[in-house]
Amino acid sequence: MSRPITFVTGNANKLREFQAIVGDDSILNQKVDLEEIQGSIDEISRKKAKAAAKIINGPVLVEDTCLVFDALSKPGLELPGPYIKWFIDSLKVEGVPKLLAGFENKKAQSVCTFGYCEDAHSEPILFKGITEGTIVEIPRNKGDQVFGFDPIFLPDGFDQTFGEMDKSLKNTISHRYRALVKVKDFLKTRK
Repeated sequence: MSRPITFVTGNANKLREFQAIVGDDSILNQKVDLEEIQGSIDEISRKKAKAAAKIINGPVLVEDTCLVFDALSKPGLELPGPYIKWFIDSLKVEGVPKLLAGFENKKAQSVCTFGYCEDAHSEPILFKGITEGTIVEIPRNKGDQVFGFDPIFLPDGFDQTFGEMDKSLKNTISHRYRALVKVKDFLKTRK
């Protein structure tokens, strides 16, 4: 029998969405302080997965969420990309759309990458989900619970931001959902 997988996150919102989408209570959860790595989306996910597998001493899933603005990015340089957490910490979610003030192009992608690593000696496997959308100028949220960039990301084809959407709808179209569909398919082959 294979060893249980540990989903490494200390973010309660990510854990809730993960559990709602995956629905596999055999997956453990543990918060682990990992070094904040710089690099491309894929480089960061691979390094986080290897570091977590070494600390946990077993199979892990790690997750990295990014917000990529078309106007600020080019191949290999996704901005704010994996640094969106720090942009929100510094500018608050209200300030992030101001980065696009001088640009007509407000298109963006929300990107979620899960990295799976069997152990510290294995090569990580990446599962990426992308949702296309637009950045709204003024954050829109339902209630007072703000989760990351949800209030400023309007997915294509919808008139509500992720922050306004019912979580059951968001969990069927989000970047995290799209990545976790791939993770679930992989987990079926692992058992």
